Amino acid sequence: MGRAHVSTHRPVAGRYRLVEIIHRETNHVCWYADDLGTDRPCLVTQVALPGGPGEAVRHAPSHVLRTTGVMARRCPGRIAAVVDSVHEDGFLWTAATWVDGTPLGELLSERGPFTFARAARIGLELLDVLDAAHGADVIHGELGPGQVFVRETGPVVVTGFGLAGTGPALRLTAPSYAAPEQARGEGAGPAADLWALGALLHTMVEGRPPFRDRGRVKATLKGVDRLPLRAPLRAGPLTPVVQGLLCKDATERPTGQEVREALGRVLAEEDSGTVPGAVPGRLPPRRAYPALLEGLGRAGSGRPAVLGTGLAVAAVAVAVLVAVVREPPGDSGAAGAPGAPPASAAVPAAPPDVPQPSGTSGGPDDRNGRDGPAPVPSAPAPSGSGDLPPGYGLLRAPEGFSVALPEDFERLDTSRVSGLAYRVTFGPQDGTRTLAVTYSERVGDDPVAVWRDDVEPPLERTTGYARIGAIRATTYQGREAADMEWLSADDDARVRTFGRGFLLGGGRGFSLRWTTPAADWTEPANREALRTFLRTFRPSSGRD
Repeated sequence: MGRAHVSTHRPVAGRYRLVEIIHRETNHVCWYADDLGTDRPCLVTQVALPGGPGEAVRHAPSHVLRTTGVMARRCPGRIAAVVDSVHEDGFLWTAATWVDGTPLGELLSERGPFTFARAARIGLELLDVLDAAHGADVIHGELGPGQVFVRETGPVVVTGFGLAGTGPALRLTAPSYAAPEQARGEGAGPAADLWALGALLHTMVEGRPPFRDRGRVKATLKGVDRLPLRAPLRAGPLTPVVQGLLCKDATERPTGQEVREALGRVLAEEDSGTVPGAVPGRLPPRRAYPALLEGLGRAGSGRPAVLGTGLAVAAVAVAVLVAVVREPPGDSGAAGAPGAPPASAAVPAAPPDVPQPSGTSGGPDDRNGRDGPAPVPSAPAPSGSGDLPPGYGLLRAPEGFSVALPEDFERLDTSRVSGLAYRVTFGPQDGTRTLAVTYSERVGDDPVAVWRDDVEPPLERTTGYARIGAIRATTYQGREAADMEWLSADDDARVRTFGRGFLLGGGRGFSLRWTTPAADWTEPANREALRTFLRTFRPSSGRD
C-alpha cells in the first residue's frame, strides 16, 4: 500500500493541497484536493512507482497526460480530464478535474453487493469506455474498483489511463484485478482489460474480488495466475459472462461484442421481470466525499424573522450557536451533488458536479410517511464557483463567505450576536424561497448530537414540525458534518427545509439552510438552486 511521504499541509507540486482520502487500495490513493491555482476542487491520485528512477518512470507524467488526452477526446464526460501529472517524492501524482461520483470500491464497502441489473448496467458503461480505448490502441491495464467512479445519474467515469507501463512492476495498482498474463509479466492487451471487467462484475455481485489480495503484490499476482477460479455463488444470470471473462487463457475470453450482448440480455430479462433475484430500482444513496455542510436556522420558518427585541436576538443566538453540518443525500437524478453532479459533487451528476434535493419517495427512515430525505451527494463542494447556471452571480459577503445566488435574490435579513455568531438570509423579495447562512464560534464537537439535542427540541414545539428521515453524519473536506431535513408551517403554508453545515475547528462552523414551499420542493429551479448553493459556497480564507 502506497503511503504518502508528503504532509497534507505542503501542496503537491506547490499547487494541489490534499484535503481528504476518498479511496485507498494497493499502491493507489485517491484524494479530494484543492487546486490553489484555480481555487477549485480536484481529484488527485497518488501511485507508488516501485523500483528506481528508470526511463519509464521519468516519462510517466507525460505518458499519463498524453494517454488521458486521447481518451478524453474519444470519451468526453466519461474520463477524468487530467490537468497535471508530476513525479514527486517517489510517487506519480495526477491531478484531474473533480469527479462527481463515488469510487466503486467505497460504494461496495458501504452498500454491499449490487443487483444483477445494476452490475450489468455498470458493466455496459465500462465496456463503452474500453471499446473506445481499444479502438484507439489504448490499453487501460490498471482497471480496478478505485479507477471507476459511480455517479448518481449519468454513466460511470473511469480514471487511471496511462498508468500501465510507467514502471517496472507487472501491475501498479489493485493486483487482485490483474489478468493472469499480466501476473506472468507478459504485458497487457485488450483481453487483460476484459478480464478486469469480469473481475469487477464478479466483485459487484459477489461482494469480493475473484482472487483476494494477499498483502504482497507478488503473492497476489501468483494467486491470480495459478489458483483456480471458485464458482460464483451470487452471480445468477451474470454467471456465464463472469466465468467467460475470467478464463485464464486470454484467447478463450468472449469478445467485447459478445459481452455486450450477454449483459444486454440480463437487462432485458430484468426489465421483463424474468430475472430471478433482480430488483429493479434506483441506485442506493451514496456517502458524500466529502460531505457538505449544513446548518439550522430559525425554527422552521421559511421567511427571515425581523429581530427587534433582546429576546429575539437571544433566540437567534441559540439557533446560530448550535448550528451544525452535513450534506444532502444525492438524488438519483443528481450528480453533483449534482444532484447530481454527477450529480456528484458538490456532489452529483448531470452535471457531474452538484448535489441534489431529496427524492419523492418515502423510505424506511421516513417516520412521517412523507418524502424521504434528500440523497447525499457523492462529492464535495468545489472550492470556487466554477461555471454558474444562467441567471446566477457570485456574491462575496463581507461576513466571510462567498456563494452563487439567483439574480433576483437579495439580502433579506442579517442577525448578529456579540461578534460570536451571525445569520444572513437571502431570497427574492416575496420571501417564498430563502437561503440562510449561519456562522458560529461556539459550535459543539458532535454535529449529530447538536442537531438532535440542541436544534430539534425547539423545532418540535413549533406548528407542523416533522423531521424527514434520520439525522445523518458525514464529512466535508475532511471535517465532521451532519444533515437534517424537516417540514414545518409558515403562515399556514407547508414549507420544507434542508440543512447542511460543516465544522471549521476551534468551535467554529458554518451552516446552510434552504427553505421552499413543500409543494414546490422538487421544481427544477429549486433543485438547481440547492445544487448551486452547495457547489459554490465557500468560507473566506480567514474563516477556513
